[in-house]
Amino acid sequence: MRALVAVLLALITGVALVACSDDSQPSPYATQGAKIGESLAILGWNVSVVNLRFDHDFVLIDVDASPSQTGGQHAKPDSLRFGLYGALAHPIEGTALGSCSGVTDLSLQPAVSPDPDKLSGTVCLGPLRDQTQVRGVYAYSPQDRIPGTIAAYGASFPVGLTPTGDTETGLVLKSTSVDAFDASGAQLMPTALGEPNAFNGNGYMLLGLDATGLASRYREDSIRRGGPLMVQVTPTLPGKGLSYACSVYGSSMLILPDSSLDAVVARGSLCTQGEINQALLYATVAVVGTHAALWTTSE
Repeated sequence: MRALVAVLLALITGVALVACSDDSQPSPYATQGAKIGESLAILGWNVSVVNLRFDHDFVLIDVDASPSQTGGQHAKPDSLRFGLYGALAHPIEGTALGSCSGVTDLSLQPAVSPDPDKLSGTVCLGPLRDQTQVRGVYAYSPQDRIPGTIAAYGASFPVGLTPTGDTETGLVLKSTSVDAFDASGAQLMPTALGEPNAFNGNGYMLLGLDATGLASRYREDSIRRGGPLMVQVTPTLPGKGLSYACSVYGSSMLILPDSSLDAVVARGSLCTQGEINQALLYATVAVVGTHAALWTTSE
C-alpha cells in the first residue's frame, strides 16, 4: 500500500512539474513576456497592451501605461517604441506618441501622454499587407542601454556600412542602400563629394541595413546579456526631424526574430539627420543590448 501511494505521489508530482514547466516557458530572447491583454513591468512602467486588431493596412493596439512605482524613475513616454513580432519581411516599429499621425481614415484615439506619468491610447503600426505573420507586439526604449554591450561602426555616404564580422555581437551587419539628401529634400549624388558648397547646413541619410546571424547563438547571447539587441544610428533629431521618411523609419530598430526561426534576418531602414557632414559623412551605426517586453497572441 505504501509503495502504491509513493508511486501515485511521484506521478502527481511529475505531472505538476510538467504543467509548471509548460506555463513558464521563457519569453524569446530574454524579453519580458505576456499575452495580449495582460500587463508587464518594463522600463519603470506597468504597460498593458490590449485589443490587437487590423484595420485597412495597419495593426492597431490599445496601450495603457503608468509608473511601476509612484515617483520612481521610468523611461520618457516619448521614447517608448512599439513593434510587430512575427516572421515579418522587415521590422515595423513606431514611437507610441505620433504613431497614428499618418492615419486619417480610421476612428481611433491616438496614444497621448497628458503628463510624464501617463501614456494611453491607440498605437498604429504599419502599413503591412501580410498581416497573417503578426504574432504579437514588442516594446522597448532606444534610451535604455545595457552597460558593456555596445559595438559601434562608422557609416558614410556613398559607401554606407561595410560588412561587419560577427565576433563582437553575433550578428553580421551591412548596408544595402544609401540615399543622401540636404535639408530641403534634394537628393545628393556621389559627385556632390567634389562640390565645395554641397555639404552646408543640415541633411539626412537613409540607410538600408541587413542584420543576420544564427538564432541559437543570438538566443544564448540575449540570455547572457539580459535582453535582445537594437541597432541605432546617429546623429539624429527629436520629433519629426528633417523629413517624413525620417519620422517613419526612425533611428533605431529592435532585433527580435520570430522564435520559430533558425536564423536572424532583419532588413530595415534607418535615418541619420542633423548637421549634414555629421549625418552623411561621419554617421555611426551602433549595436547595443536593451530590455524589451513582448506580448503575444494566444493562438
